[in-house]
Amino acid sequence: MTAPGISAPISTTPDLAAVKTRQQAAWSTGNYAVVGTTLQIVGEQLCESLDLRSGATVLDVAAGNGNASLAAARRWCDVTSTDYVASLLESGKTRAAAEGLPITFEVADAENLPFADASFDVVVSTFGVMFTPDQPQAAKEMLRVCRPGGKIGLANWTPDSFIGQLFKIIGRYVPPAPGVMSPSLWGTQARIEELFGSGARALRTTTREFVFRYRSDVHWLEVFRTFYGPMHRTFAALDAEKQAAFTEEILTLMAAGNRATDGTLVLPSAYLEVIIDRA
Repeated sequence: MTAPGISAPISTTPDLAAVKTRQQAAWSTGNYAVVGTTLQIVGEQLCESLDLRSGATVLDVAAGNGNASLAAARRWCDVTSTDYVASLLESGKTRAAAEGLPITFEVADAENLPFADASFDVVVSTFGVMFTPDQPQAAKEMLRVCRPGGKIGLANWTPDSFIGQLFKIIGRYVPPAPGVMSPSLWGTQARIEELFGSGARALRTTTREFVFRYRSDVHWLEVFRTFYGPMHRTFAALDAEKQAAFTEEILTLMAAGNRATDGTLVLPSAYLEVIIDRA
């Protein structure tokens, strides 16, 4: 019992199940596929960096609408595409059908993958698994389902990138649950070594850029506010005054990084490409 006049300590241990439920709801709002499709080049680059070979069994974790899944299938791999948002997998199915690509789609939690140990030659995730609330568990699962001698490939936004800084702005307006680690840590070599080092024979990282190309900064903001779950939910949680302040901060951030001088948006955002050789 707490003594009179003394406040009980506030627990900093996050309720990860509750956090995951909120995240799943956020990613289910809007329509991430509209944004995700524009990132296709990252999945293609990751598959090239992995040097994928035909016939390899590939698991795409937190696949969204299937960028890396499609890229791997185009290289004649045997692909399983997973996400915990069923509507995103449906979008991936539509894309695969349009190209005649035989991909297996399955609803799955990145922290509890429904596959046996050493089931896949290659395990990938582009801007997906980095958002899991229990980071060590997600990394453990990726290592578990990848066969010894196989590969794990990741693409994760870095903390100092445009998207990394955007996350920081969002966090000031809608603070994350206490104790939950930033997704952007997956964009640092130190954190990747912490998460995967014990299961890796070799680990290589390369900093690359994805360039957002939109009609204007306002156009980008309209698209992300409408279709990108975290942004959609953030705006919905703010009153009009805070929405205006939030918008102003984002536009200022974009102006600082926009390479275009013709009124359009050409905005690079760094990401860390990770290639892990499984021990």
